[in-house]
Amino acid sequence: MIAIEVRRVVIKVGSSSLHHPQGGLDDQAIAEIVAVIAALKKKGMECILVTSGAVAAGMGQLGLHVRPRDLPGKQAVAAVGQGVLIERYAQALERYDIVGAQILLSRIDLADASRYRNAQNTLEKLMRLHVVPIINENDTVAVDELCFGDNDTLSALVAGLVGADLLVILTDVDGLYSANPKKDPLAQLVKEVCEVSAVECMAGGAGTTIGTGGMVTKLRAAKIATRFGIGMLLLNFTRIRELLSLTEGQDTEGTYFLPAKHRLAGRKRWIAYAGLSEGSIQVDKGAAKALVEEGKSLLAKGITTIEGTWERKEIVRIVNILGEEIARGVAELSSDEVQKVKGLHSEVILKLIPDFEGEEVVHRDNMTLMLDA
Repeated sequence: MIAIEVRRVVIKVGSSSLHHPQGGLDDQAIAEIVAVIAALKKKGMECILVTSGAVAAGMGQLGLHVRPRDLPGKQAVAAVGQGVLIERYAQALERYDIVGAQILLSRIDLADASRYRNAQNTLEKLMRLHVVPIINENDTVAVDELCFGDNDTLSALVAGLVGADLLVILTDVDGLYSANPKKDPLAQLVKEVCEVSAVECMAGGAGTTIGTGGMVTKLRAAKIATRFGIGMLLLNFTRIRELLSLTEGQDTEGTYFLPAKHRLAGRKRWIAYAGLSEGSIQVDKGAAKALVEEGKSLLAKGITTIEGTWERKEIVRIVNILGEEIARGVAELSSDEVQKVKGLHSEVILKLIPDFEGEEVVHRDNMTLMLDA
């Protein structure tokens, strides 16, 4: 693995790494995480921690041995555990004279453009104050459709939000294997991945009864981070100390996902992964080719059907005739308006919708291609 110049790193740790075998949180694991963060800060790095563990902490407090499966149960246990979790981190950070800040995010906090910018500004201010943000999903109030679902995805979105140089996901395996090493003795650790889509077939489901993620969610996080131009390292939690020598070019036993050559920047990051899409627009072959191969905007003439309901300036998915999502972008017309003008030429649209400025239903500057996302 080549040396990485890292100024800002997002470190994600999962429930499996924080859960004590006897139940509750493992204080030694928290102490180890904080010790590494303190050492990285001494090297001049800014660290953001995305941590699971609220449910595990709550289970310990309540004497539960099985993670709740229903949403109210999960939220209740998380409500009990979140205070415990942040208190343990705060106590550990105090030993190094480091201040931590709790930030609880729900999907809507990143889906709305103004709230996205506010979260971004808050995190940047914390970085300038040399504070370590400690981020978790706001499990206690989120509803299913507004959940990230796993902190792997959240950590990738946070890495893009703060413009990190590296995302590190700490887990209970050594990295990505060519096959399941528990079932196949010939399975090999994949040390470096250039293209995430080429290795997705190697993913499996969640590995523990405590966590919600698995290799599938970690590859999804890798796909997001690398498209943002951010490298991602998948590393066994027991090797966390290797992060201290990583920037010096020393090898690790983890899997490193290289940043994509064609990366998303700025607003297009939000359009592709953070913003919530309210509906879909299906286009014909000609329009699909114009979008994907020629980098054109979407005009009403190429639209065949729509699904869902949205207002102007909300995000929509654009799908081809096979139903594959080829792009995502900000609609200049509402769903009702698109229904009126689909398949029509631009001059006709102006008669039907006089206040419509321009001719693009989705402008290419507000659109992100998604076929290989």
